[in-house]
Amino acid sequence: MNRNQLIFIDKWLKDANRKPLVIRGARQVGKSTLVKLAAEQLNLPLALINLERFPELNASFQSLDLRAIINELEALPGIGDLAPNSLLFLDEIQAVPEAIPALRYFYEDMPEIPLLSAGSLLEFVLSDHKFSMPVGRVQYLHMGPMTFTEFLEALGEIKLKNEIDTYELGKDIGLVVHQRLSKLLRSYYFVGGMPEAVAAFVRSQKFKEVSAVHHSIIDTYRDDFPKYAGARNLSRMVNVFNFAARNVGKKVKYSNISKHDQSATIKKDIELLCMARVVSKVIHSHCSGLPLQADLEETVFKLLFLDVGLMNSISGLNLSAISQMEDIQLINEGPIAEQFIGQHLQALLSSSLNRELTYWLREGKASNAETDFVVSFDGRIIPIEVKSGSSGSLKSLHQFVGEKQVSTAIRFDGCMPSTQRVNTSIQKAGRRIDVDYHLISLPLYLVERLPELIETLPR
Repeated sequence: MNRNQLIFIDKWLKDANRKPLVIRGARQVGKSTLVKLAAEQLNLPLALINLERFPELNASFQSLDLRAIINELEALPGIGDLAPNSLLFLDEIQAVPEAIPALRYFYEDMPEIPLLSAGSLLEFVLSDHKFSMPVGRVQYLHMGPMTFTEFLEALGEIKLKNEIDTYELGKDIGLVVHQRLSKLLRSYYFVGGMPEAVAAFVRSQKFKEVSAVHHSIIDTYRDDFPKYAGARNLSRMVNVFNFAARNVGKKVKYSNISKHDQSATIKKDIELLCMARVVSKVIHSHCSGLPLQADLEETVFKLLFLDVGLMNSISGLNLSAISQMEDIQLINEGPIAEQFIGQHLQALLSSSLNRELTYWLREGKASNAETDFVVSFDGRIIPIEVKSGSSGSLKSLHQFVGEKQVSTAIRFDGCMPSTQRVNTSIQKAGRRIDVDYHLISLPLYLVERLPELIETLPR
């Protein structure tokens, strides 16, 4: 589990103005496990109530009579009296929708009870009911798959994790360390960050068992389609789901998904998958200033899948193919790296008010320019280029820097880290202009250090 998430819960518990905490995320990213682990490490009694098992509690929550609700909860098997130092955890809260608006009254009338909740497909419950989330009366924690450093920690590779955690610009990374991290990165590409898949790999070191877990998780997501698709065509939803996994990083054209369905139909299918947090959009921003999300062109976007391991499983790639990426040409070699970086950028921005990922695209008659991602760290606009190997053009970065007048760009690739000053020129408005910027090249496995590294740069 993410140590930062445990720290977050610890700080939340100590907050004098603590609000009920809602943990949001896709199915099977470890929301319930996080709460159990937090209770164990903080040595607090946990009152865990899975509301899927008690749908009859909907009537109690609908009354908004907190004393009656507490009495009902304390009467459940294995719960007992709820002490002020107990963690009250309402799991699968979407199964009892009326518990959601009741959260505000726990905050207002019983703030002494630390209340957490979690649920899958929560967005669908909210969209189907007249009530909304009690804005200003709850706090959110967004969860995704385990990151690469968490994967290393689960494998017991603490020294390698520390190499990442302590890396500073200009520091040398030994060749052996670089090779080991690069090899484990390939394993992460296959295993991914879904906790059950990671646990299977740690336990058995057998990729066959990881594949079985992936197939089970994918089946679970597909089984969820009827819960939110309603009367929609389930076969088409599966096709959109598979298309998203196999076309990460490509600008979405509805006609490429289906030539037989209307754009509005495919658009709705994608929106439903986004609500389920199975896929997410990376939307084109003109990047004229901060926040980047204020300058979006909503109709121009590409997709990320939930997890790189699940993405590769759906795409039919096994570890043997991924491990030989240097020796054979894979069609989606680039998308694997882009999915990995995008997945980790989402984790880095999960607590930010502006956490939606953006990219920049300039389409011209003669040539196009595209940066894979554009993010904001330390009040700066940072363009990011992702390369799966050790080579590739930087023309798009040059163009972005020249047009947007930023001072720093990031390139993630398979090489050792390096920094350089780039002096070049670009074509802009029919004339050549000089471009001068600071380029930081980092191996893909250092993505989690990006915010700290940006903070060390001179203004």
